[in-house]
Amino acid sequence: MNERPGDRGRGAFALDGASQRAKAAVKAAWWTAAGGVTRALAQPTRGDAKVKFEPQGPPVSAARLRKAYLSAFDKDAADVAAGLYPPVEDGPRNPAAAFRQALDVIADARAVDQRRRRGDGVEVRDEPESQGYPNYYRQNFHYQSGGWFTDASARRYEAQVEALFSGAAGAMRRRALSLLARHWRGKDQRGLKLVDLACGSGSFLRDLDGAFPRAAIAGLDLSRAYLAAARSRSRRGGVQANAETLPFADASLDGVTCVYLFHELPPGVRPAVAAEIARVLKPGGVLAFADSVQPVDEPDLSRLLEAFPAYFHEPYYSTYAQTDLPALFGAAGLRVAGQDQAFLTKALLLEKVG
Repeated sequence: MNERPGDRGRGAFALDGASQRAKAAVKAAWWTAAGGVTRALAQPTRGDAKVKFEPQGPPVSAARLRKAYLSAFDKDAADVAAGLYPPVEDGPRNPAAAFRQALDVIADARAVDQRRRRGDGVEVRDEPESQGYPNYYRQNFHYQSGGWFTDASARRYEAQVEALFSGAAGAMRRRALSLLARHWRGKDQRGLKLVDLACGSGSFLRDLDGAFPRAAIAGLDLSRAYLAAARSRSRRGGVQANAETLPFADASLDGVTCVYLFHELPPGVRPAVAAEIARVLKPGGVLAFADSVQPVDEPDLSRLLEAFPAYFHEPYYSTYAQTDLPALFGAAGLRVAGQDQAFLTKALLLEKVG
């Protein structure tokens, strides 16, 4: 945070928390409406799609789902009130920009629907921009137009995920920020070096900038288009590189953050990325990790988790859902030092041993 501990009273932080909650309520209502229109057009669960879904888990209770959903906003506001990070503006700062974003997402829903109905999650492999990248990366994840390779996709992505999660995406991923901010509370930020791995279009990188303004922070992503969007959104530098071969020296970073990457990695690649993260962290350095909850975390929502890869083209999600994450990172020399979850996201803080 910009202020040092003690610079502000509890009352000021409480007002910040109330402000965060109020803004979140408005945003949630907006993206719930936009997401409803998008789903009406794209109809992800329509029966004529080539992808079929046969649920194994029990039906999801609407009350349980709402409770999990609201927990993301409650925890986010509580962390702001506790002074862990400043109030956050998720998305556009004015109604006109928000309206344009929503219209863009809704307009693209038609293309998403056509791609889903064809069962085509690798259309992007025919595009020149995708040549030379790892084959597993050349996907239309979520059936999105352009995959990870176009400026339009990078511009649209944040609005798409907010519409998908009814405005809760930012609050969910900040579970990782919460763990990191608690761990680093009271530290001199000026000596800290942090990399946001797979930074995407930069929303979490912007959150990190707000929480740790004096730290040396950079984003890393394999996509040129998304990295450019991240630089613009966060005002932080960026590096284009593959997470399997990080361009940093051994034991050179105090922290790494990684949000929603591992469920989009093939099972054989995950250990390599975990090992690279461990390699570049200093002894005692930490990884703040956030990704989808797994059935073991939320048995009551297991049916929803089963549906996600079926309707949104996530080819590696089913193996992620069964992965023992503490064991995966433990094999690389990282031990769990903290954990949290809200709605459909879990967060882990992992410390490098030795």
